[in-house]
Formats: sequence, C-alpha cells, structure tokens
Amino acid sequence: MFTACTIAGSDSSGGAGIQADIKTMTTNGVFATSAITALTAQNTLGVTDIFNATPEFLGHELDAIFTDIFPDAVKIGMVSKQELIETIANKLKQYSANHIVVDPVMVATSGARLIDEAAIDALKTNLLPLALVCTPNIPEAELLANMSIQNEADMEKAAKIIESTYGCACLCKGGHQINDANDVLVENGQIHWFYGKRIDNPNTHGTGCTLSSAIASNLAKGYNLETAVKRAKDYLSKALAAMLDLGQGQGPMNHMFDLQGEFAQ
Repeated sequence: MFTACTIAGSDSSGGAGIQADIKTMTTNGVFATSAITALTAQNTLGVTDIFNATPEFLGHELDAIFTDIFPDAVKIGMVSKQELIETIANKLKQYSANHIVVDPVMVATSGARLIDEAAIDALKTNLLPLALVCTPNIPEAELLANMSIQNEADMEKAAKIIESTYGCACLCKGGHQINDANDVLVENGQIHWFYGKRIDNPNTHGTGCTLSSAIASNLAKGYNLETAVKRAKDYLSKALAAMLDLGQGQGPMNHMFDLQGEFAQ
C-alpha cells in the first residue's frame, strides 16, 4: 500500500481541503494521512470562519505522521500563516520528504487574495524550493512569475519563470477565460501541454485540491510527473462529469464516481 499525506485546511462541507484530498487519494489507490493547518466553517456558499492550528501543534501532527506511516508523497494546500509555512518546511527537511506537490493557494478565482504578504514570501522562500511541482492557477502564476498572463504563450513563459526562480516544476492551470481546460507543465525546461474539454458543470468547489492530491497519489505509486499529471487530469474530468449537485452555491464534485462494490450498495 502506497501512502500520501495532505497538509491542508479542513473544509466542513467536504468539497475541498483535506476532505477532498483524502477522498481523492483513497480513490486513486493510496492510503491517506493528514496534518490539518486550519479548521474552517464553510459550505458551498463560502467561508464564514477560520481557526488556525498553532505552529507547535502542526509540528506535532507532522512528527506523528513521519515517524510512523512515512508518506510516499506529500500534498500541501492552503496555509495562511507565515509561521505555519515555516513549520511545514522545517519538518519536510527534517524528515527528507519525497514527491512534494504544492498547490500555492494564494488567490481565489475571483481574484481576491487569500493569504497575506508575509505568508506569500514564506511560501516562495521556504516551501516552493522543496517541491517537486507546484500547481498555480492563472492569478497565482501571475503573482509567482510577476507578469500578466493573457494567452497560452504567457502561460508557458510564466511556468518557465516559476521553475527557474523557485527550482520546482510548474503546472500552470488554464481556464480563467484563456482556454477551455488546458494546462501546461514545465519540467526541467521542457514543455508539456495537457488538453482538456471544459465540462459544463458549475459545481467546481475543490478542483485545485483534487487535482494536486491526484498528482501526489500518482507520484506515490511511482509514476513520473508527466504521467501523474495526465492521470490526475483524467480523474478530475470524470469527477466533474459525474454531475453531482449538492448545496445552494458552488457545490462539490463526485470524488467517488468510480466507487463500486458490496459496501456501496
């Protein structure tokens, strides 16, 4: 049994955060462990409150994971405080963690900043250099590459800048009116495009969490990065295509679309 750890916040509605990560990892064939960076009170309509873990407690969570069920891959999601980011980075270095996927959750699809400047600086300085790959959306890639992205050529340029600046491969995710669902991976200076068809489903809560967790799951199983991304995108597309419709706002996708068997009946 391969293992993967998610380091992220809890989503009480179950569509994103560690809940989405654990579902994704489970359905992608790895055993999931988790270190919770924050509790959130949220649903499909939005976030109403956040309660952050202390750096000390987060450190204890990570110690518990790495000293017992050592993960074959690590996915890191939203971490809103500089001190928490520094704690994660220190623990990853202490335990020589492998196959680190960073979903740099900094800017919402709406364009709103989700973390402050100190946390962004800590992410750039401490966390990204440890990653195998980061998975920014367009606004996040603009922030990391310090440039505007208007087309697919800009996506390639930004991903190259991010790789050369922070020392990790970059999967720049499309959308945001630039293309249907096409993402570009820059790894060791090489460009790989992944083409997808936009699925007409408004319920996309947790897509970034899901994609990065699926990538980590496939890395844990031994796939190379290009294959891990391809398999992750295929999984995400099918989870969206299942057309789950829950809640009054932007709802979750069906992570369990392929779950069959005696106990699912």
